[in-house]
Amino acid sequence: MSGQSLLVPGELSPTRSVPGNIRRPEYVGKPAPTPYTGPEAQTPETIEAMRVAGRIAARAMEEAAKLIAPGVTTDELDKVAHDYMCDHGAYPSTLGYRGFPKSLCTSVNEVICHGIPDSTVLRDGDIVNLDVTAYIGGVHGDNNATYLVGDVDEESRLLVERTRESLDRAIKAVKPGRQINIIGRVIESYAKRFGYGVVRDFTGHGINSSFHSGLIIPHYDSPHATTVIQPGMTFTIEPMLTLGTHEYDMWDDGWTVVTKDRKRTAQFEHTLVVTESGAEILTLP
Repeated sequence: MSGQSLLVPGELSPTRSVPGNIRRPEYVGKPAPTPYTGPEAQTPETIEAMRVAGRIAARAMEEAAKLIAPGVTTDELDKVAHDYMCDHGAYPSTLGYRGFPKSLCTSVNEVICHGIPDSTVLRDGDIVNLDVTAYIGGVHGDNNATYLVGDVDEESRLLVERTRESLDRAIKAVKPGRQINIIGRVIESYAKRFGYGVVRDFTGHGINSSFHSGLIIPHYDSPHATTVIQPGMTFTIEPMLTLGTHEYDMWDDGWTVVTKDRKRTAQFEHTLVVTESGAEILTLP
């Protein structure tokens, strides 16, 4: 594994503004969102709106990823994604969600998820996950991917490649009538081939007009994930695989989650809608 030094918190830039004409999610300015009480299966109208939100989120992530290089700060990536979403009439879903201060998550090396963009400078050999969610038309679209920064060691490169493959395999396993735990079973069985840890405490989730509906999508074979998959359900799959333990520590900021052994971790995510025969990805650029 790369011999990079461990991350430390950087300095936050001022909160970015969102044009007043862009609709805010209901949780902005509140300590927590209102719990979702609607169905997990969505109407065709909601699904079409989620295609729009998903496309914007995917393109915003692509635009930010173009900037990834040694010497670039994670705050600069945040600005690109923020500006892209606002320019296309979308609100960055993470901005103000339970007090999160930025418009995407940037999780570098040992950060499992929810890294806050700041003055941290990307280094040659790092890996960085961008997690972007857009809110437009009253719905959210959520995606993430892990990128290589410069010349990355083989162990890290394979981790990234195989985490992407685990997501692809899990998406193919989604079929109406199966239980949700098929998703985690597929991911965990693939990850075990390589001795990877599979993060258990952070999961995929239902998504629609609510950022997190309450539906949980584990990435390991959970005996409790017995909800039956039905056409029209919308949720994310976002496996987080590690080079070591699945256990974690939380930074004092209350958001940044790092592997307990500080070994590297990668993640990929799409928002999906269940069809009559499988799953359609809603977060394609």
